[in-house]
Amino acid sequence: MEHHHSHEHHHHHEEGEEGLKGKIILIAVTIVLLIGAVLIEKNFNLPTWQLLLIYLVPYLLVGHDTLKEAVEGVLHGDAFNEDFLMSIATIGALGIGFFEGAENQFPEAVFVMLFFQIGELFESYAEGKSKDSISHLMDIRPDVANVVRNGQVLSVSPDQVEVGETILIKPGEKVPLDGFVVEGSTSLNTVALTGESMPRDITVEDEVISGCVNISGVIKVRTTKSFGESTVSKIIDLMQNASEHKSKSENFISKFARIYTPVVVFAAIAVALLPPLFSGDFTGNFTTWFYRALMFLICSCPCALVISVPLAFFGGLGGASRKGILVKGSNYLEELTKLDTVVFDKTGTLTHGQFAVVAVHPDKFSEHHLLHLAAHVEHFSTHPIAAALRDAFPEEATDGCVVKDVEEVAGHGIRALVGDDVVCVGNQKMMESIGVEWKNCEHVGTIIHVAINGAYAGHIVISDKIKEDSAEAIEELHRLGVRKTVMLTGDRKEVGESVAKELGLSNYYAELLPADKVEHLEQLLKEKPADKYLAFVGDGINDAPVLARADLGIAMGGLGSDAAIEAADVVLMDDKPSKIATAIGIAKKTLSIARTNVWFAIGVKIAVLILATLGLANMWMAVFADVGVTVLAVLNSMRALRVD
Repeated sequence: MEHHHSHEHHHHHEEGEEGLKGKIILIAVTIVLLIGAVLIEKNFNLPTWQLLLIYLVPYLLVGHDTLKEAVEGVLHGDAFNEDFLMSIATIGALGIGFFEGAENQFPEAVFVMLFFQIGELFESYAEGKSKDSISHLMDIRPDVANVVRNGQVLSVSPDQVEVGETILIKPGEKVPLDGFVVEGSTSLNTVALTGESMPRDITVEDEVISGCVNISGVIKVRTTKSFGESTVSKIIDLMQNASEHKSKSENFISKFARIYTPVVVFAAIAVALLPPLFSGDFTGNFTTWFYRALMFLICSCPCALVISVPLAFFGGLGGASRKGILVKGSNYLEELTKLDTVVFDKTGTLTHGQFAVVAVHPDKFSEHHLLHLAAHVEHFSTHPIAAALRDAFPEEATDGCVVKDVEEVAGHGIRALVGDDVVCVGNQKMMESIGVEWKNCEHVGTIIHVAINGAYAGHIVISDKIKEDSAEAIEELHRLGVRKTVMLTGDRKEVGESVAKELGLSNYYAELLPADKVEHLEQLLKEKPADKYLAFVGDGINDAPVLARADLGIAMGGLGSDAAIEAADVVLMDDKPSKIATAIGIAKKTLSIARTNVWFAIGVKIAVLILATLGLANMWMAVFADVGVTVLAVLNSMRALRVD
């Protein structure tokens, strides 16, 4: 907020609990002194200047800050800030009593200052609250790492640990750096990063991400990144810099205030001078119009806008981060509300990205027996399909079958002796080469045929499983007004088609290389309406170029690749596509709050300005129009923090 320097320094000396307490005490004392002054005025017939001295005590007590800021503003060439408007108006109100035939306005002047401070109090409270909601992310910042050096465990600051050193993490401690487990097993609580409450079980060779909390076991971890490069530092940086990307609504407000304030000051001078000049009796009418001009000034101060809109956005960013959604700036919140096209990468985004057995179709055998044989044959293979077969039949390690003479036939499959049976596990080519009639399958995926002693035994279908919430995520997006959902995949056409059908996507393109993805994206960008946006959602391993090219890059599984976190504008900390809909919901709510505030503030101001110029409003109304509206707008903005 360029013009808003006053705020920047206000908050230096009132951050934190002490600042708020001090302010509340100051306000309370002022109220007591103000009541005292009014009683003195009612019961003693004092001359005006003595009354002024009595009222100056509470006035200066509560307003010294504002006056100081106003003077500083003028000296720094930033004269037209709200402190300046308030100071001019209240000094005018203090002085008006010395004019011919005017009532003194001392209590009003003190009251205006008092109310202005009450408004500030609300604002600092609200700002503190929304800062807390982002600083819950700071809770993930680890303070210490226990590093193992020359057989001793030393506690050092995480930035002193080199890559490749071993650190020890005890239960209850935060993981300070990214790395992988070399000894021990435990479960990790990832809620601070992902918003996900289920703990994640890990053991030797698994990756650990900084910022998680170790729950149960002691583990030793070999670090793979320095502290500055670790996930936790990156995330904290992101959130601290989120405010640099101002949304259009916020920029509009800063510009608006820079032009608006001088206009108001000159309009007020005109209200004070022109009507009395034209009326012929300048001195007789001057006080009336001078008073109206003061109200015009108080009322026109744009605090409500200047404070509540950024606060709403700040709240929205904080609320999203609690749900494990990092939005890198308020402008992206605005884009989220205007999405027309959402483009997905398939593997790892809509699907789990790892093979699993989805169907078993035995011929004359039980499913159990077919899986059992296939898993044994594939026992030593490193292929991902073999891994899927082993996962589907975990008992194979302990059932004591003897497997020998394993031979891999490149491009065909594997043949082995299980007990006394010759078992061949492979594709159609393998079946043909041994002269076995194979049966086709209506399931889409990789089909593994099994033959026993030269007779067909059935087949197993393996494919990449679709995530549980993918279909619901797509449905939700269409409901929220996204017109087109498109999937891009490097996978085979029939796989792409079956996933797109199952999820109800508008369209899909299959068999693409990474460069083709960018081309398709360019094409989709051309097809969307000019005032709408296109988002690309990927899990980021090779999606960085596409993420950067889309209007809005959404990276998923922020526990994944750094390149994606760098290139994306929104990072979903876990693997759930339905989080995109959650993010859009939060963004819509935040924008509607900001909009309500703008209209409400402008509406009330205009009404009171008109009344003030016609002489129908008094100081108290002017003060409500300013501070009352600000307080209501700030309270309204606080709703953005609450995410159901």
